[in-house]
Amino acid sequence: MNRRDFIQYSVAATGISTIVASCKPENKIKGSILGASFSVGHLLRDKQFSSPSSVEVKQVAIIGSGVSGLTAARQLRQQGIEGMVVLELEKRIGGNATNGENLISAYPLGAHYVPIPNNDLKEYLNFLKSANVITAFTKEGLPIYNESFLCFDPEERLYINGKWQEGLIPQYGVPVNDLQEIERFLQQMQEFRLAKGRDGKDAFSIPTNHSSEDPDFIKLDALTMKEWMVHKGFTSEYLHWYVNYCTRDDFGTPYHICSAWAGIHYFAGRKGKAANADYSDVLTWPEGNGFLIRELSKDLHDYIRTETLVTKVVKESDHVIVQYYDVKSKVLREIKAEQCILAIPQFVAVRLLKDNSRIETVKANFQYAPWMVANIVTDEVEERSGQPLSWDNVIYGSESLGYVDATHQLLQQHTVKKNLTYYLPLTKMNPVDERNQAQNKKHEEWVKQIISELKLVHPNIESAVKEINITLWGHAMVQPVPGMIHGNLRKELARSIGNSIHFAHTDISGISIFEEAFYQGLEAAKKVIQYVGQ
Repeated sequence: MNRRDFIQYSVAATGISTIVASCKPENKIKGSILGASFSVGHLLRDKQFSSPSSVEVKQVAIIGSGVSGLTAARQLRQQGIEGMVVLELEKRIGGNATNGENLISAYPLGAHYVPIPNNDLKEYLNFLKSANVITAFTKEGLPIYNESFLCFDPEERLYINGKWQEGLIPQYGVPVNDLQEIERFLQQMQEFRLAKGRDGKDAFSIPTNHSSEDPDFIKLDALTMKEWMVHKGFTSEYLHWYVNYCTRDDFGTPYHICSAWAGIHYFAGRKGKAANADYSDVLTWPEGNGFLIRELSKDLHDYIRTETLVTKVVKESDHVIVQYYDVKSKVLREIKAEQCILAIPQFVAVRLLKDNSRIETVKANFQYAPWMVANIVTDEVEERSGQPLSWDNVIYGSESLGYVDATHQLLQQHTVKKNLTYYLPLTKMNPVDERNQAQNKKHEEWVKQIISELKLVHPNIESAVKEINITLWGHAMVQPVPGMIHGNLRKELARSIGNSIHFAHTDISGISIFEEAFYQGLEAAKKVIQYVGQ
């Protein structure tokens, strides 16, 4: 979500009205349920494999083609390492940053924007320059962002107390005392944004590993965000809703479970400055972060093998054995690599390594948030009063995070048909139960749930919708619970095995954002470059 509200907060006129709506869809809306290859992935757990039918030798094997894996591969190729292979379970690369497309436009299937980067992230800025997201730098060194990629106005709105208001921080119909408390909270977040520890580092930085280790800030990782707010006297239900929305939005984690350090980082980690944008602005595309995946993989297609289920990774004296099941040919193959990067979540990596102790550690300490993303094809919808259709559209009090208009960034602004991408982190129960329930839910049940909510703000939504396709992400991101960021566990799990097996994924950062994934891949590639050929 955009943090523009964080610095452009203002008090709106008060007034309250309430609309109660219900919906019982009668017309069957077409569509399907998509998602990660559960059945193929479960072969890793259930199937007994025979001996490999072929063996090949590579310098580097990279497992996973999400942001971390592609960044690592891109860096290695730029350093002249050609003897590598990238193995990907799915038919498409990109992990949860992948996208779909129809006759209307492209649309995201997961991650859909990146905020303006911090100016000290030189490698990331150089990548954005190569992708024409940054068109130039001023003589003072400030980036100039491609105006067609900066989110167009109107950027975001919130339906609250019977009206669409501008921005996502509750304002319309909110009592004065609550507004004052919200303003005090935002001021506190601004102080954290500028704060430095006694070690001279930013209190909250990106990547998280660059943050201060001052005990005054580290102790925030021992509390939940809700506990910290209550301790500081923040009691407004409007503010509590908003902060809970924010932690669910970025981390798939309710604020009563999320680390206070991580929750504050959401507001305080961004410090970027451009000639034509500020840290509160966002970059987005119709296909969401699928645009960035395409740019990362531009020169890598000859190295990528999709529909490959890696079954085993074993370190031997001078090489790493990687076995994978070729889904298309239904045979087991083997790679002998000098170096290996596991650019996959830890709950998968531990199964490949066959490390029982590591399996138990990850199982006991890492929880992964499941998500449902729905892409909705619709004719124009009726609107309630207030702010017009925006890029990001959120309903106060909703279980969902609302929807983004995937057609918002199209140069032809008015389109009769639209692609709306609806986001629902599944957080009512524990992640395991949510995952099981989601996998057993039928398409028509998802449709009924979505339509019932959106009818509150779009009375004709049922007749306007033509298609809804559901994407399920069973393990979208790790949850940054207390102790995750500044505890020792993620650092221990991030440590390379010998000098040949390296890890790169946002779950060992603790926070699932694009920059963390990018730098995880970059750091893993640097380790490989140090050892390859020795």
